[in-house]
Amino acid sequence: MAAALQSLLERSPLIWRGGAPAAVARPSVPTGFAQLDRLLPGGGWPSGALTELIAEDEGIGEVSLFGPALARLSIEDERWIAFVAPPHFLYAPALANLGIDLARIVLIRPTRPQETLWAAEQTLRSGAASAVLAWLPAPNERSLRKLSLAAETGRAMGVYFPAAQAMRHATPAALRLRLSTRDGKSLLTITKRRGGGECAPLALDLRAA
Repeated sequence: MAAALQSLLERSPLIWRGGAPAAVARPSVPTGFAQLDRLLPGGGWPSGALTELIAEDEGIGEVSLFGPALARLSIEDERWIAFVAPPHFLYAPALANLGIDLARIVLIRPTRPQETLWAAEQTLRSGAASAVLAWLPAPNERSLRKLSLAAETGRAMGVYFPAAQAMRHATPAALRLRLSTRDGKSLLTITKRRGGGECAPLALDLRAA
């Protein structure tokens, strides 16, 4: 019986075993941080799914955290990388320093806040974007479910940045993160992941990214 069970587990990578990150059906995008990849199902950012990042403050490395993955996608994937409603103007030299091909970037600035969710959903669903990063005004669970389905349909890496109070609400995101700083260091906490729960804060050097 034990041999048969072991054989089944080896042939079926989508079967989750407690204590280990869950397997994924779609290849993940490596984060560029080896210690973080080891904690994430599939060894990277979810593809065809949503990642939620809540930062305790603006400008503490929210985009830099995803920089290595975006750089990889801008080179290896012919689709676009879309930024939807960023709170500040994107600084092109900083993105270039992260290794991102600026020719693959699309900036979407909706004229009204309520259009942001619609723009993010349509971009995710289109299949024309390999990654979509969106700053969302007070998203609710229903709108996030629509975004999750859109990311799955478009095979896109979806990332959204809600307000800090969103951490108190449920989310259909496959991965939920909290970014903070302490003594000049960037601390990333995984509060939700497939096949596992919260992890101890991980210190990352986002300047090196």
